[in-house]
Formats: sequence, C-alpha cells, structure tokens
Amino acid sequence: MDGSLKTQRQLAAQTSGGISSDPVYEAFERVLTQLDLKGDILDFGAGTGNLTRRLRGLDRFSSITAIDLIQHSPKIDDSIKWIAGDLNYPIDIPAQTFDAIVSAEVIEHLENPRAVAREWFRLLRPGGTLVFSTPNNESWRALLAVIFQGHFVLFGDTSYPAHITPLLRKDVERILKEAGFYTPKFVFTDVGGIPKFPTLNWQTISGGVLKGIRFSDNFLAIAQKPA
Repeated sequence: MDGSLKTQRQLAAQTSGGISSDPVYEAFERVLTQLDLKGDILDFGAGTGNLTRRLRGLDRFSSITAIDLIQHSPKIDDSIKWIAGDLNYPIDIPAQTFDAIVSAEVIEHLENPRAVAREWFRLLRPGGTLVFSTPNNESWRALLAVIFQGHFVLFGDTSYPAHITPLLRKDVERILKEAGFYTPKFVFTDVGGIPKFPTLNWQTISGGVLKGIRFSDNFLAIAQKPA
C-alpha cells in the first residue's frame, strides 16, 4: 500500500473514532445471546475495543480475537488476541478459524463490501454465524436527507472520509448470498434520531411505539455459513 493511501485510511479510522453507540452494542449483545453463539469469535473492526470488552463480559466465548487498523487499546488485556491490520485487505489468519464474526459499524468504512463478505465467509467455520451492523439508509431520517440534501444522512461531508459505502438491505442480501451465505435476517436497533433534531429520538416522543426500519438509525444483518 502506498503512503498516500495508507495515510488516507488512517485518517478515516481516526475520523470514525473507533467507537459506535450503546444502542448498537446492546443490539449485538441481544442477538448473540438469543442465538446462543459460542466458541471462537472475531471482532472485525474492533476500533477502541468497546464491543470487544462487551464480548468478554458475556462470558460465552472460548476465545476472542480483535482486528483493526487502530492500534491496540490499553483497555484491552492479554485475554484478547489483538491484530493490527487494514481491513480492506485479506487477514493473515487461516481459513475456518472462527465460529462467529461480529462487525459493528465497519463495512460502511471499507472500499469493497463484496471482498469483505468473501473474507468473512473464508474465516468462518462451516455453520458459523456472521453478525454485522451498518447505518440504516431506509429510515425516514436517511431518506429525507437524500431528498433534501442529495445524500444519506450519515454519508455527508461531515462523515467523510470515514463513511464511504452506504448500503441498503437489498445490497447486503445480494453481497452475502454472492459470498456463499444463506439469506440474511435483519434486526433494527429501534433507536433513531428525528430529522433536524438527531439528539431526540422517535422512541422517546412515541413512548416506544415507533420502531423498525423507518425509525432506526442502524440495522444488524445476521447470516450463516452453510454447514
């Protein structure tokens, strides 16, 4: 990788801050628990390690590996294997190493989602499960931004160069099926900001009634590799 590209990707990683939101992390915890996932897990795009530490707190995985371009966080102890690497490239890990892969708000930062999906498929054992999240570009907030601003709400100038690849559910479904996964299922965080007032959310003003695709800022895709 040439120096200018490396610098650009490092800038993008720094812009993102290496963190997501509590509603996203909480959605991952619910899904992992409901699916009763266990074994060896990879946190793909671990950032500063917030989700990684939550994985350890679930006390259900025999090993946890984390990878990111961001350097090892001092908050991550030696019980977790940390790998520094550019997620736009294949990882130097043997195929079929993991029973589960999680990736919180990462794919929108990467240049080639199809290549990423193929890498996830390679790294999973037969029957393994992938769970990843990304901004929900089918919410009212996202759709109104397209109409009035010409871009999805989390893909404007203030989100660049961190967010570069917006995806719809149909995109995700096609990408994962092309890679070899079964048809994915989708789960919404049920937390979404109101257009022009993102610090307020639909759930607060509706008493929790407004949920799902139009009222969530993020969604999780869940896909299984055939056994």
